[in-house]
Amino acid sequence: MTSVSPPRSVSQSSRSTDLRLFRILLPYAKRHIRLLLIALLLLIPLALAGAMQPIIIGQAVALAKQEPVMGFLQGRSLVEGAQLLIWLLVLTLVVQLALSGVQGYLIQKVGQRITADIRNDLFYHVTSLATRFFDRTPVGRLITRLTSDVDALGDVFSTGAIGVIGDLLTMLVITVVMFSLQWQLALLLLVLLLPVTGLIIYFQQQYRAANYRSREELSTLNSTLQENIVGINVVQLFRRERFNSELFRQINLRYIKEVDRTIFFDSAVSATLEWIALAAIAGVLWLGSLLVQGEALEFGLLTSFILFAQRLFDPLRQFAERFTAIQAGLTALERVSDILSEPIEIRDPERVGDGEVRGTGEVERQNRLADGWKDGKGYSQAVPQASRTTPSEIQFEQVWFGYKPDEFVLRDLNFTIRPGEKVALVGPTGAGKSSIIRLLCRLYEVSRGQILLDGQDIRDMPQAELRRRMAVILQDGFLFAGDVKSNITLGEPYTLEQVRQAAGQTNVAQFIERLPQGYDTELRQRGTNLSGGEKQLLAFARAAIRNPNILVLDEATANLDVRTESVIQEALEKLLQGRTAIIIAHRLSTIRSVDRILVLKQGQLVESGRHEELLEQNGLYASLYRLQMLES
Repeated sequence: MTSVSPPRSVSQSSRSTDLRLFRILLPYAKRHIRLLLIALLLLIPLALAGAMQPIIIGQAVALAKQEPVMGFLQGRSLVEGAQLLIWLLVLTLVVQLALSGVQGYLIQKVGQRITADIRNDLFYHVTSLATRFFDRTPVGRLITRLTSDVDALGDVFSTGAIGVIGDLLTMLVITVVMFSLQWQLALLLLVLLLPVTGLIIYFQQQYRAANYRSREELSTLNSTLQENIVGINVVQLFRRERFNSELFRQINLRYIKEVDRTIFFDSAVSATLEWIALAAIAGVLWLGSLLVQGEALEFGLLTSFILFAQRLFDPLRQFAERFTAIQAGLTALERVSDILSEPIEIRDPERVGDGEVRGTGEVERQNRLADGWKDGKGYSQAVPQASRTTPSEIQFEQVWFGYKPDEFVLRDLNFTIRPGEKVALVGPTGAGKSSIIRLLCRLYEVSRGQILLDGQDIRDMPQAELRRRMAVILQDGFLFAGDVKSNITLGEPYTLEQVRQAAGQTNVAQFIERLPQGYDTELRQRGTNLSGGEKQLLAFARAAIRNPNILVLDEATANLDVRTESVIQEALEKLLQGRTAIIIAHRLSTIRSVDRILVLKQGQLVESGRHEELLEQNGLYASLYRLQMLES
């Protein structure tokens, strides 16, 4: 069961934390500054229109009771004055209806664009992180960050921050107007605002902490759901449905408990505001009636202040609701910023001058998006290199590596694979064979030592170029949702003729042409409408079309039946010609013809030589080979 990390204390350095989070959002807001400014400017006439309405209604009452009225009504009859006030009231309502619709549309539009920008950047950042990050992070947690957390961020702009600015502006305008009309009643309402403001701040802090915990529980819930769906075969085969359902129920109960806490604090704010608003109206009636009796206040002005009391607490009520959305958004932003601040462990080297590299520093985001350099001597991902056939030399020099610090799975590894040489990696489970492949592809960084490709440290090479020079065929070929052709090209602009040529080269063209729509046949997610062997055949075509310098086979024929394997073996012989090859195979009978076999044990190279030479040495390889012969 995934444990939930404790929520961050909202009270400690909350203000600095919120400022830091808003600074993260500012660059996204600047991208849409024009729309934001228009939306903000529209708040001014909206606030003025809202503040004018109580005055207009109060003047209507004063006119009816024949009390002193404002200058524009003096000298007018009751009917003329009433008509003028009605037209003014209609005008303010039209302004509110028209501008509030436009302003709301603009704010929603900005919020959705910012949400999309953050989601794009977050997705790019996540896919740029090293494999080590995914080893320790459940997929469900990442999905929660990319979906519900990012959606909550959009509310910060669309219904939160800009709405709060509008509410504050409305309250400011109403307060100024009230003090200009009658300072005693205005002061009374202002004093009542102070305790409710303190209560709102307290409840919102509690809401923030509860919301953080609820989102952590939601991440755990999604992780459990994703794990059970992906492993549904094991769940059903071992009758784990009831047991896993009980685990899910417990996590769901924890999630509901935390959500209930957020609902409680949110409701507490609304209830507090309702009582304070009623108290404000009662206070205005009490003090206003005393002033009316003392002839210090007209009845029409008292009517205006009763409406002001309602209008003053309406934006405060909306302010509290929007503040809740802001707090939820800031909680989500904390979680998103944790991912965005996750360092990209494996980076391309920096460019200095004309293509000269300087270490392994950070490259500008635009260069990373281009996925490689593009200059007179360089390349671009958009242009597949079909003519690169020169085999490469691979050197491991004093390489140490561990998935955890000080727990090394490779120890002081030294070997050289000459250009065009076919080398097999052999050893017991856990000897480090797959780790060597991951380091060569730079999915992980070496802890010590260096790996050289044609004499150049792979850390001084752009990742796109490094991986373009090699093709890796794994035991479990992964397929994306889409057609057969796109699963071979993987987004690169190869023509259909090139795809057909690669399929023919690997002897998989017949299988593809037997599919219902041939190369346009749609594949379901993970290629579930193909057999394991058919998926593996597409992986061979995917490698062949890239014409790599280095070919890596990690148990690549394990999922093929005898007939299919014999077909692909012929294609492999063609594919291996003129290339450096690394082959991992547990069936030792399939690697007799390689140029050299490297035997690994506990992360160290213990034997090296051809098949016959290793049998004569009567060491680890010989014992493994005899054991397999006995089993067969």
